[in-house]
Amino acid sequence: MKELLRTNEPVLLSWMQALLRAERIETVVLDGHASAAQGGTYAIPRRLMVEDPDYHLARRLIEEAGEGDRLRPE
Repeated sequence: MKELLRTNEPVLLSWMQALLRAERIETVVLDGHASAAQGGTYAIPRRLMVEDPDYHLARRLIEEAGEGDRLRPE
């Protein structure tokens, strides 16, 4: 799996998941429970992950959606 982005913004995370799901790209969110366990302090960002074969397409879709500046460096 490869990391696309890290965020503390639940709306952005949900939107990115919906965007990728529409193209049949499955996502996994890591650190969601750890972030919630910290009392919602946003100390631990959630990581949006995709399978290796979907990585480049997922990056392109996020860039086309105007959110390329949020992507993790390759």
